[in-house]
Amino acid sequence: MKALVFGHSGQVAMELRRHASAHDITIEALDRSQADLSDPQSCADAIRDTDADVIINAAAYTAVDKAEDEVELALMINGDTPGAMARAAADRDLPFLHISTDYVFDGAGASPRAVQDPTSPLGVYGQTKLEGERQIAQAGGWHAILRTSWVFSAHGHNFVKTILRLAEARDSLTIVADQIGGPTPAADIAKTLLTMAKARGHVEGGLFHYSGAPNISWADFAREIVSQAGLSTQITDIPTTDYPTPAPRPLNSRLECSRFNEIYGLGQPDWKAGLAQVLAELKVTDSPALKG
Repeated sequence: MKALVFGHSGQVAMELRRHASAHDITIEALDRSQADLSDPQSCADAIRDTDADVIINAAAYTAVDKAEDEVELALMINGDTPGAMARAAADRDLPFLHISTDYVFDGAGASPRAVQDPTSPLGVYGQTKLEGERQIAQAGGWHAILRTSWVFSAHGHNFVKTILRLAEARDSLTIVADQIGGPTPAADIAKTLLTMAKARGHVEGGLFHYSGAPNISWADFAREIVSQAGLSTQITDIPTTDYPTPAPRPLNSRLECSRFNEIYGLGQPDWKAGLAQVLAELKVTDSPALKG
């Protein structure tokens, strides 16, 4: 089977291309020159012209802080364009898979958020991602929206690579310790999407939560990164109030993932194992120097 993927060099898109053959799936991944995410019609046209069996949207506006100043662009890429994609997929009776985020919640409390829990995003990024969910659901076709959190890989910009870079240059780092969530390897997200793609709309769709386990703070995540990398950098806990950002972050990013396991039979990924694989790819496991 063939999947049309929006996104080419992002974390999940890269892993989709890497793991597709193991799932007997051919990937056609569109880059910005082939599908302009700020132009919903061009993306819809790509779906109407494709010979693919399933559509995967692995692209998004993810600059959380910058979105506070680029509201219209973020809304177009995260809201209107996924909506146009989903409507075009529905017109052709093609399954549509989409990635969303824990930022659709307000981060209150300490219990993992279930798919049916009320949403209340704190910032523009979460608001635009929620709008994308709304438009996809209203498109009328078979769809699956995978909300995930704290994505990391050996590619692009992410927390793991940032900590490795900073730890090389500093003896100590101060990291937020009151934001709790599940780090999620992009490779596991990709393999999960490919598994869902193989189902080709023959199972229940809708909203799903999928994040790594166990839940942990950013500070403890940083400790595990430097430990596995063989670095000696000391991590000091700080509250979110000591690290202000233009866009507010949810304190509680825990996601309740049982619905996904019930329908697809896949549990939450072990992010520590995923981290070890990423570090091996970056060639830092046995060396304090970041080589990739």
